Amino acid sequence: MYRNLINTIFYVFLSQFVFSQQYDFQKLDKYFDSLKENNRFMGTVAISKGNELIYTKSIGFLDFENNILLNSNSKFRIGSISKTFTSVLVLKSEEEGKLNLDDTIEDFFPDLPNSEKITIENLLSHRSGIFNFTDSSEYMEYRIQPKSRQELIKIISNFDSIFKPGRRSEYSNSNYVLLTIILEEVYSRNYSEILSEKITKPYELNHTYYGDKIDINNNEAKSYMYAGEWIEQEETDASVPLGAGGIVSNPSDLTKFSHLLFTGKILKDQSLEKMKKINGQYGLGIFTIPFYKKTAFGHTGGIDGFSSIFANFTEDGISYSLNSNGTNFNNNDISIAVLSAIFDKPYEIPTFSNYEIYPEDLDKLIGTYSSKTMPLIIEVTREDNTLIIQGTGQPKISLEAVERNIFKSNIVGAEFEFNPEENSFILRQNGAKIKFVKNN
Repeated sequence: MYRNLINTIFYVFLSQFVFSQQYDFQKLDKYFDSLKENNRFMGTVAISKGNELIYTKSIGFLDFENNILLNSNSKFRIGSISKTFTSVLVLKSEEEGKLNLDDTIEDFFPDLPNSEKITIENLLSHRSGIFNFTDSSEYMEYRIQPKSRQELIKIISNFDSIFKPGRRSEYSNSNYVLLTIILEEVYSRNYSEILSEKITKPYELNHTYYGDKIDINNNEAKSYMYAGEWIEQEETDASVPLGAGGIVSNPSDLTKFSHLLFTGKILKDQSLEKMKKINGQYGLGIFTIPFYKKTAFGHTGGIDGFSSIFANFTEDGISYSLNSNGTNFNNNDISIAVLSAIFDKPYEIPTFSNYEIYPEDLDKLIGTYSSKTMPLIIEVTREDNTLIIQGTGQPKISLEAVERNIFKSNIVGAEFEFNPEENSFILRQNGAKIKFVKNN
């Protein structure tokens, strides 16, 4: 549901595909063995060809504290992949004559700025101009507390519009929270019931539903951050994300859903074409995911310590999904490796070496840092022998020591070079070099 410290989007541009029907899954197993042995990833991946599941792999713990392992049926919070389901429900409501994508939303939210100009399609395609409420500095504090629908509407309505509706695309979880409330009003049922009635029951997605408090007895995974060991993360209260990020599922169900959706089994052709039309950066609840010269439709997701992706390569009949409940690695690289195994492209099994660091060295780096060139405050702390960073309104991320005063995050693909004498660090990511200075 949230976006990471600096957004990373899963994609790679290389050369032309040669599709192969021969899959080297033994090498892929070794890839995941390396991640498991080095505490780099916990989760499940699945790949289907057509309606047939051809590969699935689970590593790590459902419940680390009680030594309960994940299995192929374990379920995860899928974060913003929920938006794809919500978009399908809105398009179904249009097919049933309950809504029209051209309708404006002032009747639902009269106090929301520009509600008389914002359409339902603007919400679906992130072109509403409504501020993303999860970007606020207060969000990480109140997200663990129950919120009523009216409280959420008030929170969102209190922010000014950031651009005129339809002017451009900018991702906002607020859009899909509001769409959830609209669906509940037109169907006179709660979102969980609508999801079950319209999608999960008729299409036998038996491991997919709207979440509540995590229940390990129902094979639901807890989420974790790695800081010398796996540390359980706080749960966002299920009343907060709604259809923007509150669904629970697993990769097997997501690949099934993906195949059914993009082969026209769930929506009418006209609705599916609306969904797939990219306007700016986004379609309706989906976006494009390039791999080499192929392009998939799909979505990513993140909430608490969970991260997810699903991608459908319709022309090849390939659906792929990853759900993670703990990562100390760049999941983008995992996705590239899995798809490389499917599309017969080269990839390497990762190797790891750890630089030894001591708490007294880390203590010199702890503090709050800001930059003149980036509107972001970064809090640096430590947990045992691990340095932790947290950007304003963002989750905590553990850093790996590379050498003295130099750390990296595989999760966001960034390097942090600290200068304790100057009370500063340099952030390097995607070719950018940004200096942060410790606040007094």
